[in-house]
Amino acid sequence: MIVKTEEDINSLKEIGKIVAFIREELVSKTVPGITTKKLDEIAGNLFSEHGAVSAPKGVYNFPGYTCISVNEEVAHGIPGSRKIKEGDIVNIDVSGSKNGYFADTGISFVVGQGDPERSKICATAVEAFENGLKKIKPGCKKSELGKAVAETAKKNGLKVIMNLTGHGIGRSIHESPDHIYNFHEPFDDEPLLEGMVIAFEPFISNNEEEVFQYEDDEWTYVTEDSLVAQCEHTIIITKDGPIVITL
Repeated sequence: MIVKTEEDINSLKEIGKIVAFIREELVSKTVPGITTKKLDEIAGNLFSEHGAVSAPKGVYNFPGYTCISVNEEVAHGIPGSRKIKEGDIVNIDVSGSKNGYFADTGISFVVGQGDPERSKICATAVEAFENGLKKIKPGCKKSELGKAVAETAKKNGLKVIMNLTGHGIGRSIHESPDHIYNFHEPFDDEPLLEGMVIAFEPFISNNEEEVFQYEDDEWTYVTEDSLVAQCEHTIIITKDGPIVITL
């Protein structure tokens, strides 16, 4: 989507604020013993209270209002009977729409007292996002964002997930550009445009560089032997600097 009017900006900010609020509510309620299904039910109630619609459920008929991934699960985890444990890495990914505008956000964090390595992976995902954000301006090549993510991971002795990417967003959950890599691909020289809306989402790993789809549910992406963290926000690109609408 290319933002053209003040209504576009205000409507994007509105749904951005809603999904950010739901994300933070779920993070605060993620404690040992709670199930991912219970967290998702909280999200469903909050979507309803704010007059918004879950994007994965509304667009893709996903079996949950949110994607909640734990430990070996990296993305698109289906809420269910799994109980959260102390030290788990949990990813809360919330996307939704209101009045035809979409926003997407996600964060990974360690529940309670966790292994320092797990905390480092989560912190590096945030750092990678922040370093990529510094590059975002009209005319910047998409490859510069991936370069920033990869350099941040390498500096911290970590890796990136290469087959999960950011994407355009705005009037639907996935739009052009259809990918924003988390690694440096110098030939990926498509420029970011003024008014463009993107979901930028670094995925940082301590071992593997690719995920695969879990055969039993056709949704969840997992690793064989890695821990992975994500940090995602929806951003409007302007000549005065990026506007992060999901903080």
